[in-house]
Amino acid sequence: MSFLVAVERGGQLPFRQRAGALLAVGAARALAHLPPRRIRAALTVCRCGAAPATYPQALAARDAVVAASVLCAGEGCLERAIATALLCRIRGVWPTWRTGVRTSPFTAHAWVEADGQPVGEPHDSGYYRSIITILPARGAP
Repeated sequence: MSFLVAVERGGQLPFRQRAGALLAVGAARALAHLPPRRIRAALTVCRCGAAPATYPQALAARDAVVAASVLCAGEGCLERAIATALLCRIRGVWPTWRTGVRTSPFTAHAWVEADGQPVGEPHDSGYYRSIITILPARGAP
């Protein structure tokens, strides 16, 4: 069985930003193969010391990840969300990272939020029921 997948248009990524995006994508691919509890533990450690991300910061990181990886530009929402969060962390900030489900029809999804809204997502924040949430660390500078 085959189906069509819409790939987001990533655009050109400046050379100096490409290394961080590729590093985040590579780490995200490795983390995405771990069980959910290990992904949660790894991302919880990564968020330490980071300030909360603003929407423009998180969107810039998401755009860079999408430009660097075809998988992240397509159906790889888990890799895209992890890579976006990691790239934000490389830049000194942390978005709210979430995974969730919708029951009718059943779908699972991973995304990041900043300033209380999903970053670069077609649906609003109530579309999926959040299962795992990793907020920015309290007491971050």
